[in-house]
Amino acid sequence: MALEKLKKEETLAMRKRLIGQSLRLFYSEDPVKIVRARGQYLFDESGKRYLDCISNVHHVGHCHPSITKAAAAQMDLLNTNSRFLHDNIVLYADRLAASLPEKLCVFYFVNSGSEANDLALRLAQQYTQHDDVIVLDHAYHGHLMSLIDISPYKFRKLAGQKEWVHVAPLPDTYRGIYREDHPNPGQAYADTVKDLIEEVHSKGRKISAFFAESLPSVGGQIILPQGYSNKVAEYVRSAGGVFVADEVQTGFGRVGNQFWAFQLQGEDFCPDIVTMGKPMGNGHPLACVATTVEIAEAFTANGVEYFNTFGGNPVSCAIGLAVLDVIEEEDLRGNATRVGAHLKDLFTKLQTRHEIIGDVRGVGLFVGLELVTDRKKKTPATETAAWVVKRLKEEHQICVSTDGPWENVVKFKPPMCFSMDNAELVAQCIDGILTDMKANNLKLEKEDI
Repeated sequence: MALEKLKKEETLAMRKRLIGQSLRLFYSEDPVKIVRARGQYLFDESGKRYLDCISNVHHVGHCHPSITKAAAAQMDLLNTNSRFLHDNIVLYADRLAASLPEKLCVFYFVNSGSEANDLALRLAQQYTQHDDVIVLDHAYHGHLMSLIDISPYKFRKLAGQKEWVHVAPLPDTYRGIYREDHPNPGQAYADTVKDLIEEVHSKGRKISAFFAESLPSVGGQIILPQGYSNKVAEYVRSAGGVFVADEVQTGFGRVGNQFWAFQLQGEDFCPDIVTMGKPMGNGHPLACVATTVEIAEAFTANGVEYFNTFGGNPVSCAIGLAVLDVIEEEDLRGNATRVGAHLKDLFTKLQTRHEIIGDVRGVGLFVGLELVTDRKKKTPATETAAWVVKRLKEEHQICVSTDGPWENVVKFKPPMCFSMDNAELVAQCIDGILTDMKANNLKLEKEDI
């Protein structure tokens, strides 16, 4: 039986009545009803096409035929839980192992980045027999209670900071405590973690893990300074803790030249635990934790079985394998490198023409455009960023969103098939919107009005 087709107003009314309102719609003033998608494009109920710069989950492109085919074929054959012996889970783990440093060779399959990060926390605490966790300011690691506790982005709006959670400064070289002009910001920011560890020890507490996104996303598309992760890992391990790299947003080649964003810190850097999720199943719920034999053995030794009903099922693993194939066959990492560099270059040229663009940063198809009203003071241009997002959608059918502590960073994490022409169009449209604002002397920020 075909699903009933509703008018947009009916869908909206039913959503307001039936779905929890803490789940906010994109463009809530005038939501887009999306009924179809392909590649980097979304289509609404009237057939209008939108360029998608938001959906990093649909990593190899929306509704990729190879992924759909692999999913349907396996679903038609078998889908069961991972207590039964099956090839897909081991073949997939083997493919993932080949992309990671040798010591990260044991895998736990789950369904979401939040599940992966929650399990990583358990693994770290079980292995170290310590409780405390160090996280970066403005971090977000998931929506489970355990993860809200280690996500300053969330807990500051809720119950506050727990005594076992310790917040290190975000290594932001644009507006942080150590900036581009510092001779060694990586070392300087790592030393803030060292100081924090000493403070924790002075209270008679012990560190189980340092937990960080390899490229902090909610923090504002931050690129960690060179040398930072290596030094932090050294300090954390000497305190008896482990280094957890959250790759839920940034893994699977988004950064281009490397398969994992933590590899940007150098060949000699290797975390103790890596979590992955969002892009892994191209929209299918699939996530994973990779760790060392030693950490896995300590987790097994607690005598409590870890079983995840849907984690690692044959359909999920067939999809995961198909995603890896498409990344390789279509050279999507090469595309991310080329198109991402071009997008950054176009934005850097815009920066010379528009004072409001304070910073352009990113790597591969992970790019941020930080808007400020004053380049010296770095005053966040929050309202302008929201205005740019609104006009891109309404006038140009381009979907982008904002991030950062002040929501003034226009972020770009599109599907990896994003093209040179797409990059040119986005830059041209942003240029037009900012030029128009200047021409009309449009003041949007509170201090301007």
